[in-house]
Amino acid sequence: MASLTINSKVRLNSGYDIPLLGFGVWQTPADTCEGVVQHALKTGYRHVDSAAAYRNEAPCGKAIINSGLKREDIFFTSKVPARTFSYENTLAQVEKTLKETGLAYIDLMLLHAPYGGREARKGAWKALVEAHNEGKIRSIGVSNYGVHHLKEMEEYIQELEVEGKGKGGVISVNQLEIHPWLPRSDIVEWCQKRGIVVEAYSPLVRGERMEEKVLQPLTKKYGKTPAQVLLRWSLQKGLVPLPKSVTPSRIEENANIFDFKLTPEEMKTLELNEYSPVCWDPTIAKLEQ
Repeated sequence: MASLTINSKVRLNSGYDIPLLGFGVWQTPADTCEGVVQHALKTGYRHVDSAAAYRNEAPCGKAIINSGLKREDIFFTSKVPARTFSYENTLAQVEKTLKETGLAYIDLMLLHAPYGGREARKGAWKALVEAHNEGKIRSIGVSNYGVHHLKEMEEYIQELEVEGKGKGGVISVNQLEIHPWLPRSDIVEWCQKRGIVVEAYSPLVRGERMEEKVLQPLTKKYGKTPAQVLLRWSLQKGLVPLPKSVTPSRIEENANIFDFKLTPEEMKTLELNEYSPVCWDPTIAKLEQ
């Protein structure tokens, strides 16, 4: 783990590699997003996480195109809005995201949350598989899916294998709110057993836990901020954290997490076994929702 760098990647089930540190743009206004993403790329981030619902795909695309970096060196994620799942709507969203960003392909497209009922979820997934097979998307996955949603996915992936003659697709990523106060061990374990990479959004708990006593000995020992300790925890848990900030100094600070390593004992002090989400939690939604 000590040898991790800002350039470290992990292999997805799709066969593509994803950078271990991402940069999130949730709630980043469209008029400032391009500059913020440009600064992140200059700092060394190579992974940008957006969504159709964030309304900032276009400035993300502009920042990537104008970065001076090779397209294949930047990993871009977007998401299909959860309340509009259907086969047709998902195909249309892929085309819209390509047009908005100006990118030739999307590295990762996720279904944003497990809503709409089984047929809507299956149809949306079928559309992502088709877009992947056409080269429009390199990897596909989900966000906010609980174990029961994932088990249901396994069922309709098998159905699509039969219906489409081998076109069921593979789940590369599940993106969830994860931090020491919401470890989601059951979902993480289920995914990691199947090679599904787990991304952690809100890894800094929206700044609400920075004064927690459990972090103080670690910040003191390593000369790091609470945010840096939390991001290092994410990395050492085998997660892909997605910190977000619009402040240049914070963007840089959040990337400066590769020169220290928490011990196994210190990692255990952050195993808090709590259920304290700071965002929505669709992972607990019933299958019929």
